[in-house]
Amino acid sequence: MEQKKKIRDEKEYKDLIKHLNRVEGQIRGIKKMVEENRYCSDILIQTSAVNASLNSFNKKLLSNHIKSCVVEDIRNGKDEVIDDLLKILQKLMK
Repeated sequence: MEQKKKIRDEKEYKDLIKHLNRVEGQIRGIKKMVEENRYCSDILIQTSAVNASLNSFNKKLLSNHIKSCVVEDIRNGKDEVIDDLLKILQKLMK
């Protein structure tokens, strides 16, 4: 099965990478907290912040996906993209 690809414009690409870099920094911070034996609740608060940041990333990416890929596929008669979108939403809502 061939892997699908998406060419993003420069702004979208930079925004997504910037957001992921922020998440990566948060994860490194949590790792350091564990290494420094920081208090559990402090670590949990930071973990919650990472989850919120990833959720924000997912919302942004999903919005871009719907506005570009999904719309384009529907216009091209590829209605199966709707089933794919529903599967993605089910996974995101777990």
